[in-house]
Amino acid sequence: MTDPHAPATSPGTSEGDVERRAAIAEALGKEVWPADRDALVAKAQESGASDAVLGQLRRLPEGQQFQNVQDVAGALGLGTEQGRF
Repeated sequence: MTDPHAPATSPGTSEGDVERRAAIAEALGKEVWPADRDALVAKAQESGASDAVLGQLRRLPEGQQFQNVQDVAGALGLGTEQGRF
């Protein structure tokens, strides 16, 4: 049985990481993938993303294709779930 008082985040993932990743996912949506940094920044601007999200996306390496938000989170050094169960 799991402890209902235990943190809901996976090991290696902080609540801040989860919030930042969620904000990025909300700004980008599902139709943008795969995409490079410039396409992600353009999509986030189009969707009215916060300056914080835009700043994070601008830190992504140039010339790399990202398949999903997990790829973006990994490139930004945000903690990601290693396994769901």
